[in-house]
Amino acid sequence: MVLVIIISLITFIYLILSVLFFPVIKTRFITLNSFWVVSFVGALIMIVSGLIGLKEVYLGITNSSEVNPLKILTLFISMTILSIFLDEVGFFNYLASLSLKYAKNSQASLFVTLYVVVSILTVFTSNDIIILTFTPFIAYFSKRAKINPIPYLIAEFVAANSWSMMLVIGNPTNIYLATSFNISFTEYFKVMFIPTLLGSLIGFISLYLIFRKQLKIPITKIHEEIIIKDKSLLIIGIIHLAMCTILLAFSSYIDLPMWIISFIFMISLVIFVLIFSLKNKVRRIVLKNTFRRGPWNLIPFLVSMFIIVLSLEKYNVTSMIADLIGTNNLIYRYGIVSFLSSNIINNIPMSVLFSNILATSSFSSTSAVYATIVGSNLGALFTPIGALAGIMWMSILGKLEIKMNFIDFIKHCFIVAILSLLGTLISLDMVFRFLV
Repeated sequence: MVLVIIISLITFIYLILSVLFFPVIKTRFITLNSFWVVSFVGALIMIVSGLIGLKEVYLGITNSSEVNPLKILTLFISMTILSIFLDEVGFFNYLASLSLKYAKNSQASLFVTLYVVVSILTVFTSNDIIILTFTPFIAYFSKRAKINPIPYLIAEFVAANSWSMMLVIGNPTNIYLATSFNISFTEYFKVMFIPTLLGSLIGFISLYLIFRKQLKIPITKIHEEIIIKDKSLLIIGIIHLAMCTILLAFSSYIDLPMWIISFIFMISLVIFVLIFSLKNKVRRIVLKNTFRRGPWNLIPFLVSMFIIVLSLEKYNVTSMIADLIGTNNLIYRYGIVSFLSSNIINNIPMSVLFSNILATSSFSSTSAVYATIVGSNLGALFTPIGALAGIMWMSILGKLEIKMNFIDFIKHCFIVAILSLLGTLISLDMVFRFLV
C-alpha cells in the first residue's frame, strides 16, 4: 500500500510541475504534451513493479460498466469533434463577430454580450472548445480596439468553466462522473439547472464589479464582417450537434447509451461531409483539420490515470480517503474537497479518483456525486492548473504575448471562484432538500 501511495503522489507532483514548468516535451522529431507523458510513466511503473497486473488493467478498462474509460472517451471525443467541426467552418468566429458588432462602442455591452454568447455555446458544446476558439478572437479585437483584453479573457474563462456544469456534455469531468453513477442526461439537467444558473450569475456579478471601471472606457469603433464561406457544411454541422444533443436528452428513455449516440453522430458527420465533398468536388480540408485538432492526448492521459486509480482501489486507499472525508454535510464536504483537489492533481485525475472514492464509500449519496462535479468545474477558476482548460488557456495567452502569470490569474479569479462555489453548493443543497 505504501509503495502505491508513494508512486501516485510522485506522479501527481510531477504532473503539477510539468504543467507549470515544462508543459511541452520537444525532441528533434516530435512534440508531446508533458501532462499525459507523466501520467503514462506513473501507470507504467505501477504495472512494471507488479503492483497491478496487466489482466487487472485489461478487465478494468474493458468492463461492461459505465465506468469503462473507453466509453467515456468515446462520448467526449465524439462530442468534441462535432464542436470542432463547427469551429472549422467559422461558426464560432461568426458569432463572436456579431457580438462585437452588437456592442458598438460600449465595453460594458461587449462584456455582457460576450459573456452570454460564451455561456450559451459552452452549455451545448464544451468548455475546452470555447476557450480554444474565443481566446485568439478576444486578443485580436482587443489589440485593434486598443483596449485591455484581460476583462474579456477572464469573463470568457469564467463563463466557460461555470456554465459547463449545466449539461452532462459540457465538461469531460461531468461525463466521467455522471456516467460512472448511471446519471442520465435529463436527470443531470434537472438537478444541475438551478445550481448552475445561480452559481454562474453570482460569478458574473462578481466579475462585472471587479472590472466595472475599465468597462467605462469607450471602444475604438472596429468591425470586421466574417462571412461563412460554406453554409452547407455549417447546416450539416448544426443539425448533427442539435440532433445528437436531443437524442442524448432522451437516451435513458430509448435505452441507448450516450457514448453510442455521440459516436453514431460523429460517424454520420464524417459520411455526410465526405459525400458532400465528392458531390461538389471540394477539398476535404475542413474534416481533416477537425480530426487533427481532436483531443487525442486525452486518451493516454485518462487511461493512465484510470490505471493509477485502479491500483489505489486495489490496496483500499480510496476507501481510506472516503473515511477521511466523512459522511456528514456531503455536498459541502465533497464540493470543497474536490474543488481543492482539482488544483492539486488537475480536475480530470481528480474525477477519476473521486469516482472510485464515492463508489467504495460506506454510503450511497447522489448528492456527493453532483457536489464533486461542481468542484471539478469550478476548481478551474481557483488556479490555472485546476483544469486542462486552464492549462490550454495559459499556453494560448503566452503565444499571443498577453501577460498573465500564476499570481495574476489568482488575483482576478480568487473571489469569483469562492463566491461561485459557495453559491452553487448552497443552491445544490437546496435542490436536494426540497426538489429531489
